[in-house]
Amino acid sequence: MNRIYFDNAATTSLDPQVLETMMPYLTEKFGNPSSIYSYGRETRMAIEAARKSVAKILNAHPAEIFFTSGGTESSNTAITAAIRDLGCRHIITSPIEHHAVSHSVEHIDNLDAAKVSYVKLLPNGHVDIDDLEKLLAQSEEKTLVTLMHANNEIGNILDMHAVGNLCKLYNAIFHSDTVQTVGHFPFDLRNTPVHFITGAAHKFHGPKGVGILYINENVKIKPFVHGGSQERNMRAGTENLYGIVGFAKALELATAGYEEDSALIGTLKYYMMDELKKNIPGVAFNGDTLGRSLYTVLSVSFPKTEKSEMILFNLDINNICASGGSACTSGADQGSHVIRAINNNPNQVTVRFSFSKHNTKAEVDAVVGKLKELV
Repeated sequence: MNRIYFDNAATTSLDPQVLETMMPYLTEKFGNPSSIYSYGRETRMAIEAARKSVAKILNAHPAEIFFTSGGTESSNTAITAAIRDLGCRHIITSPIEHHAVSHSVEHIDNLDAAKVSYVKLLPNGHVDIDDLEKLLAQSEEKTLVTLMHANNEIGNILDMHAVGNLCKLYNAIFHSDTVQTVGHFPFDLRNTPVHFITGAAHKFHGPKGVGILYINENVKIKPFVHGGSQERNMRAGTENLYGIVGFAKALELATAGYEEDSALIGTLKYYMMDELKKNIPGVAFNGDTLGRSLYTVLSVSFPKTEKSEMILFNLDINNICASGGSACTSGADQGSHVIRAINNNPNQVTVRFSFSKHNTKAEVDAVVGKLKELV
C-alpha cells in the first residue's frame, strides 16, 4: 500500500507553489534584512510585503503582525507578557489546551506569578461559557483568559466572540491559540474582541519553523526574545526570510482555496465517520463531531482489545500515518490529556485522523478496510 497520510493536524506537506516562492530567498536573494545596502533592503521589502499580505487576509493592521518561529513561541510570548507587562495575576484556561499553552501556564503557576483556574468542560468537550463567566466575575485581580480556538485533538471550535465579549465585560486579557484555524478558517480581527492570536505555517501547507503572533494595537508589551532590533524591537534574531515569505504565500493560497478545500475535506471527515460506524462495532467519536467542530479533525475511539492496543504501530507498518491524540505526545507513554479530560474510558483506544486537500475517498476506504483487520 502506498503511504496514506492522515496526520495533517500535526503537519502538512509543503505546497509546491510555496516552495517556488521561497526558493529565490534560499538562493540568490539571501541578503540580511537588517543591512542598509540595497541587497538587504530588497529582502526587508519582501518581509514587509509578507506582513501586509498576512494582515490584509486576517483583517488586521500590519503593525499588529509579528513573525516568530511558530505557535509555541507565539503563545509563550503572549502568556508571559500578560503576566509580566499587563498586570495579570490570575489565569483562566482549560484542561485541554495544547502543551504550548498548558506548560507555559504551569511554569507561571510554579513561579507563583499568578493564580490559575481551570474552566469546566461540557460533556461534548466544549468550554462551559457560564462557568467561565462565573470565574471572571469572582476574580479579584486582573485576569488572562487563554483558550484555544479549535482543539488540535478533537476539533471542537470555541466561540471566540462570546469569550472575547466576556473578557471585555470583566476587563480581562484574551489570548487564543489559533494554530489549528489560521489558514483553515476566515478571520476578521478588527471585529474580533481578542488581544493575542497565533499561527503556524506548517499547518496549512507552508514551511515549518515560522509563525505569527497577532498583538492588538491597544496592547503594549516588551520583547520575549532579547537581542537585536528585528520585528520593530519586539522579537530579536535575524528574520527567517524564506519562511516568512512562505508563510504569506501559504496563507494566500489557503484563503483563495478555502471554500472548495473546506467542503472537500469536510466531506472526507464525515464519509470516514459513516464508514467506521458501518464497519466497526463499538466505534465512538470524541468531541462535538457533528456540531461546532473543525472540518479537518476526526477523533475516533475503538474498543480496547489485544489487537487494538497496538493500533498505531500496526497502522504505521501498513504505511498509514495517524496519531494517538496529539502528535506532540504520540511518541510518549502517557496518553492524551485531552482524551483523559473528556472521555476517560480505559476500555477504549483513541486515534486522531486529520485530513488535507490532498486526501481522497479511496484513501479513506483503504484505511477503514485495514482498521477492520486491526481492531
